[in-house]
Amino acid sequence: MALWLHAMGARVTGLALAPDTTPSLHDLAGIAGIAPKGYGDIRDAARVAAAVAAARPQVVLHMAAQPLVRRSVREPVETFDVNVMGTARVLEALREVDGVEAILVITTDKVYENPELGRPFRETDPLGGHDPYSASKAAAEIVVSSYSRTYFEARGVPVATARGGNVIGGGDFSEDRIVPDIYRAMRAGRPVVLRNPGATRPWQHVLDCLCGYLVYAEALGRGHKPPRSLNFGPTMAADMPVSALAEAMQVALGAAQGWRLAEGPQLREMQLLSLDCSAARSTLGFADRLVGAAAIAETARWYLAHAAGEDMRAVTLRAIETYMA
Repeated sequence: MALWLHAMGARVTGLALAPDTTPSLHDLAGIAGIAPKGYGDIRDAARVAAAVAAARPQVVLHMAAQPLVRRSVREPVETFDVNVMGTARVLEALREVDGVEAILVITTDKVYENPELGRPFRETDPLGGHDPYSASKAAAEIVVSSYSRTYFEARGVPVATARGGNVIGGGDFSEDRIVPDIYRAMRAGRPVVLRNPGATRPWQHVLDCLCGYLVYAEALGRGHKPPRSLNFGPTMAADMPVSALAEAMQVALGAAQGWRLAEGPQLREMQLLSLDCSAARSTLGFADRLVGAAAIAETARWYLAHAAGEDMRAVTLRAIETYMA
């Protein structure tokens, strides 16, 4: 997102923890040169307030989070603190700032109470969450709604939440994520281990996801009145099980095919998760461009370029430029 905004001529500032993986897209793409002095913890109210005061933002995209489900089970209090109170501190720092035209808070497709009824979730469905990550993001939605109605509506500042699908794409090196796990297994010459191969998810390419957020923020900032929460993801026909994604990604990477099931008891995960994204299509005119095989191929291109030692800032910028064209 920082690269994309910078390429469009935006003055980009940011606030996030230092990268916790080696390598990281932050370092590979030279993000420190775009948003210098951007390290900080959104749980630190003074640091957040100082960053907001220095930036004097027009558009705010709140994407900081503890985003890993299994880590949330190990560290539930930290997850709630970051995802719920961190969001509250960001909004608190913004509520007295002049010049803000739109605030978009990114949550997740996992904010919905999931009784696994076999249908995609709509924005009007009840919020919930079995694991601490999902529950923390559902709670963040309530915090956003409260701050919006209490403080921002009277000032005419639109505040909204975007609920993205399971994102794949270049640059992700996080733990417990399917594509990075496949890439690491390929580099190490070992089979990939799957914890829940039958789980079906709405896989979405990162460029589609970010483009949706940009279109949404633009509509909010221009005084349009889209819904204050929108799902972003492919049509249900593009959803696929983890095992199918793993097999297709291995083929696209030219990696040894095959996987094995993780040993021992595993965290219970919902088997079916799908999104109804018709509201984003009807209100914003937005639909994913990189769907299914195209998303997998584009993801594989990025990781193969990284494996070949290419300049990943240039590779990422070319991917953005090609997408925009």
